[in-house]
Amino acid sequence: MIKPLGTIAAAALVTGTLVPATGAAAARAANCVVGASSVTAAGDHDNVSIVSTTPPRATVAPLGRGAFGPGQVKEMASMAVLDDGFGGYSVYGYVIVGDSLYQAGYGAHKGTADQPAGLRRIGGGWGRFTMVEEAEYQGPTQAGISRWTVYGLRNDGVLFRWTVSSKGVWRSAGSAPGFAAVKSMALVSKAATYDTFVANTRGGALYTIHIPTTAVLKPVVKQVRSRTWQGFETLLAQKCGVYGTVLLGIDKDTDVAYLYAVGRFTGATTVIQSLGKVPATFADTVYARLKDPGSPLNGE
Repeated sequence: MIKPLGTIAAAALVTGTLVPATGAAAARAANCVVGASSVTAAGDHDNVSIVSTTPPRATVAPLGRGAFGPGQVKEMASMAVLDDGFGGYSVYGYVIVGDSLYQAGYGAHKGTADQPAGLRRIGGGWGRFTMVEEAEYQGPTQAGISRWTVYGLRNDGVLFRWTVSSKGVWRSAGSAPGFAAVKSMALVSKAATYDTFVANTRGGALYTIHIPTTAVLKPVVKQVRSRTWQGFETLLAQKCGVYGTVLLGIDKDTDVAYLYAVGRFTGATTVIQSLGKVPATFADTVYARLKDPGSPLNGE
């Protein structure tokens, strides 16, 4: 497993300014930032840094030109960006290439990769997966990351889970069917005993999927909204305030995105406020959140 190489680089790309407020109002007041990284058709790794003002602000910048081959990356998990201590930064995370899952990593400086990303193969059979995400939990003592959990959604609606040791050893941790209607999933909570995703369906509903991490894989699904969310092919979420979340929805049919301020996820009572259309074009096929490894997500 690739290890963090130092403190977070270009913090504005990842987390923005957090304030001790709660609910959807926190996302409006805090001017938090969600980083929507993407891989272009040419294989460049870019980033749209989106600030939760009303309307949202956005800055588009290259993250790693030449990081990947043209058309190489099919799916991508959240990507970490870390200062390497020598004036550059390192980027790493999981990608699906062909039928295999890899851990990718590269060094970069001023938006250009030093060399194409190194790929460490994890395993095969990933060609049918539409989502891969890593939930790494770091406790409140900041003593280090205590668990790594990886999730994958297959195109037949089966959700899989693996645990990964500090030495990079993968172990299956169960699977659960019943998610064939899901279009996109975004991680919104990481806790000592559970992870939570928000997901939209082809029918337009928005749900949370609460997954205990200390027991067999038995997701608990709660409806947040019953309609109007079917247009988004990608959801990305970032913590804002104590329990607030900024939620980005990307519509690939029109290459546009909308930003929402969300209070703590409590089912149908969840407060969601639209911050408006993001002033950027989202024309790439693959998008994933930029992250600071171990940083909290407390949306539920």
